[in-house]
Amino acid sequence: MATIRWQPERLPPPSPLPPLLTAVGRGLLNRCPVCGKAHVFNGYLRVVRECANCGTPLGLARADDAPPYFTILIVGHVMVPLMLWMDNSLSPSVWTLTAVFVPATIILSLLLLRPIKGGTVGLMLKLGLLKTDADE
Repeated sequence: MATIRWQPERLPPPSPLPPLLTAVGRGLLNRCPVCGKAHVFNGYLRVVRECANCGTPLGLARADDAPPYFTILIVGHVMVPLMLWMDNSLSPSVWTLTAVFVPATIILSLLLLRPIKGGTVGLMLKLGLLKTDADE
């Protein structure tokens, strides 16, 4: 009996990939991780199909749940200590804490989500974690 080994198609690498920190840093700045010139997003969180400058297939990097996870992790580590400090030192009412920290948490989350997604796209591109049609 013959053994069949299936291997998904590998995409040819786009133009020479930069070092990991450069790719992630460019993604954090919402720029193409490869060339650093064109935008990563078309809208707030929709990744462009391909880079307008170098043609890198950015749309194949499906970040899915990683950016919200990292955003929650960072926002939680910033807001919880601030809330505990404010509660212990100033002893405000529950309504004051709610009025301050609910909007602050929402605003910080919305400000961080897009750069974190861009950095995740850069990381995925550098690591070769691109989704092809064969993966669906």
